[in-house]
Amino acid sequence: MNEKISIVIPAKNEAEPLPVLLGEIKRLHPDAEIIVVDDGSTDRTAAVAEEKGAHVVRHRYSMGNGAAIKSGARAARGDVLVFMDADGQHDPKDIARLLEKFREGYDLVVGARDRGSQASIARMFGNGLYNRLSSWMVGHAIDDLTSGFRAVRAGAFRQFLYLLPNGFSYPTTSTMAFFRAGHAVTYIPIRAHSRKGAASHIRLLRDGSRFFLIIFKVGVLYSPLKLFAPLSALFFAAGCWYYAYTYITTQRFTNMGVLLFLSSALLFMLGLLSEQITTLMYQRQQDPPRSGD
Repeated sequence: MNEKISIVIPAKNEAEPLPVLLGEIKRLHPDAEIIVVDDGSTDRTAAVAEEKGAHVVRHRYSMGNGAAIKSGARAARGDVLVFMDADGQHDPKDIARLLEKFREGYDLVVGARDRGSQASIARMFGNGLYNRLSSWMVGHAIDDLTSGFRAVRAGAFRQFLYLLPNGFSYPTTSTMAFFRAGHAVTYIPIRAHSRKGAASHIRLLRDGSRFFLIIFKVGVLYSPLKLFAPLSALFFAAGCWYYAYTYITTQRFTNMGVLLFLSSALLFMLGLLSEQITTLMYQRQQDPPRSGD
């Protein structure tokens, strides 16, 4: 494969693990462009990256993991982008495995973490829920919806930069966008190691609600009607049951029954409207360029 590779690494206060990580990447992929996006670090992250020969993109203040990914994608000159964490969780040796699978004709290859890579039981349960929901939505097996270790075609990825959030849910958004636009997506199994350096920037209480919203974002990004139609059917069934119950017990049709039927109709119409908006949003992405620009 003659396509140029750019390895993008978002980093915030990761001066400790970066030297080993960058050294290993340069040893394994000497011709690859390495970009470290310093997301408002207060330590020597940027200086360490420059000393190791990486191209550094600086954020004046912390803008978020997704914002760092977008900055790196804009700065990269490669035809293929590889995204990985700076904290040592992703093994540089797995980059070759991502690229090998990518050469088979895929547009996005994601490293799917095994059970032993999950930080906690709660995290494993949450990721499992996301994976099952998203697999049902797209009709294909999704092994790891939230993994940030991935290789992607640069031109196609840049088509969706405007969709990506600045926070930690960029993997979810980009994966569902690729499925919705008809790009070829696949997964390879990886083992993620324990993080090194600064403590994780994800906080359970602060970010738990954001990750909960991933469930709804999956539906909105791919097929809103698949999300709203079952809810509409549930309210309709509840309305039928309540109408039958009140008719048998009081021989009348109550306001609550009307409310349930109206809620069912509104949810269905909202799903139809969202489906049309989603279709229009992706319409211009049908034939993305295959080159790096």
